[in-house]
Order: sequence, then C-alpha cells, then structure tokens
Amino acid sequence: MNGPTHRLPARSGVSPSCVGLPAGDWPTITDFLVQRFPAISREVWLQRMADGLVADEFGEAVTPERPYRGHMRVYYYRALDDEPRVPFEASVLWQDEHLVVADKPHFLPVTPSGHYLQETLLVRLKNSLGLEGLTPIHRIDRETAGLVLFSVQPGERDGYQALFRRHEVSKDYEAIAPWREDIQFPLTRKSRIVQGEPFFRQCEAEGEPNSETAIDILETAPRTALARYALRPVSGKKHQLRVHMNALGIPILHDRIYPPVHPTPDDDYSRPLQLLAKAVSFRDPFTGESRAFHTRFSLSLDLSFTS
Repeated sequence: MNGPTHRLPARSGVSPSCVGLPAGDWPTITDFLVQRFPAISREVWLQRMADGLVADEFGEAVTPERPYRGHMRVYYYRALDDEPRVPFEASVLWQDEHLVVADKPHFLPVTPSGHYLQETLLVRLKNSLGLEGLTPIHRIDRETAGLVLFSVQPGERDGYQALFRRHEVSKDYEAIAPWREDIQFPLTRKSRIVQGEPFFRQCEAEGEPNSETAIDILETAPRTALARYALRPVSGKKHQLRVHMNALGIPILHDRIYPPVHPTPDDDYSRPLQLLAKAVSFRDPFTGESRAFHTRFSLSLDLSFTS
C-alpha cells in the first residue's frame, strides 16, 4: 500500500476506523465489508455510503457497486444506535503544548472500542479541548480510575511511549483488597501473563516472567479484614495489577473478572473497582523537565471514593 493516504476527518471527536482489503475475489467492496463485519448489515453499509461515510485511502468515495480491489485501505465511521451514558466526569489536571493529563473516573474507557465511542475519555477531551490530534500515551482499564496522559502533538507520541517501553516512567497505584496476615510485605510479584479464556481475561502461565509488580501495605483495617495497598508496576501487561493481586489470594475489591465469575457481572456504579492510578513521574524527552503528576481521587478503607 504505497502512495499518499487521505483519511476522513473526525466527526464529533471520533476518528474513522480503517480496514485493509486483502487479495480476494469479492465482486464489490460492499460484499467484502458485509462478510468481514457480519454484525453490520448490508443496509447499514449502503446507508453509510449514501451519506459519504466510506472512502478509500486516496479519498475516493466507496459506492455500493464499486468493484473490489485488494491491497488497499478503506476508512469508515462506526455508529452506535444505543451508546450507554457513563455518568461520571473527567477533569484536566495539566495542559501545555506537549501534554494533557486527565483524571479519569471509573467506568469510562480511554479510547473508542466495543460499545463505546462518544462515551470515552479521548473523545470527550477532543471535543472539550478542541485538540483533534490528541492521542493517548498509555492506557488504564475502563474500570480503573486515575491518571491518563495524552500527547498533544502526534509526532511526539512515540517519544513519550518510548519512556514506557524502556521502563523510564515511575507509576504508582493504590488498591483496596483483603488483608492476610500470612503474607509478608513488601514483596515483588514476577510472573508470565498471557491471554486467557475468554479473550478479555488474562492469566498467569509457566515460563519466563514478563511482568513485575512491587506491592506493599499502606494501612490495614482489621475489623473489615481489608487493607490499602501501594502497587508499583515495572512492566505494563494488560490487567497486570489485577492478575497479580488475584494470584496472591487478595483480589482487588469489586473486581468483576478476577477471580473469574461466569457470566461476568454487569457494571454496578455503586461498586467501582478499588484500583487507582495514583501518580506518575518521568523526565520529559522534549523539554528535559522532570514531570510529576498526582490524581485528585483517593481510596479509603471506609470504601468511600472521593475527589
């Protein structure tokens, strides 16, 4: 796929999705899209095309009868008929020409996926700040609250992400979980985390460790047999903190998927996951400054969540 590409502009803060067309013998691009995305009917694709919401990488509109041609990209807008409203608001803690640092509430996804488009931190920030090029430097789980960093200049994103890849970012989390007298803290949990079943769950497996978390106790509440923990991940595997705490026999309070429960319970806004991205610090690769940010949220052993 060579030559210049022309993406469709964002609509209401949501950038278009992209699909690559492989070599194949579909009669039309429409036929390929219907087969590639069986949950989307032909009628929906035809309406999107009629509305000018499907185009190739050169900016040419994709029409219903356009013949199929492989080795090309097609851009299109996703649409959700019934997107649930997440009734919690994020706040911006820092903004300059390089970075936006946001405090994300529980239950709000960082980026569009699945059942969420407008109800995501990225899209809300794009719309409120007017920054179309805003991109996340890292992500935290939808169920987790706390700090999320965004690059303002698309060309600087990789420079910031390289800090995470080289483990040059100090990340501090807090969690509320059961207290066990038989576990000696502080400790370091190292294990190999792989994709489990179903696909959205992770699990520990035999083999060379690819994850590491330092864990300590900040305070205990013997009456409720709970403790507030300090967690410092060295690596950044998906669900790492949740998997490590569960493997120790102290799953994070209100975790809906660790330990596994079938079927997975629906969201309960009165019982947010007691996990908080508390602080982050690093040396900025573009300004040379030492950066340090702290969330305004807090966890408490009386199970209140405050900002």
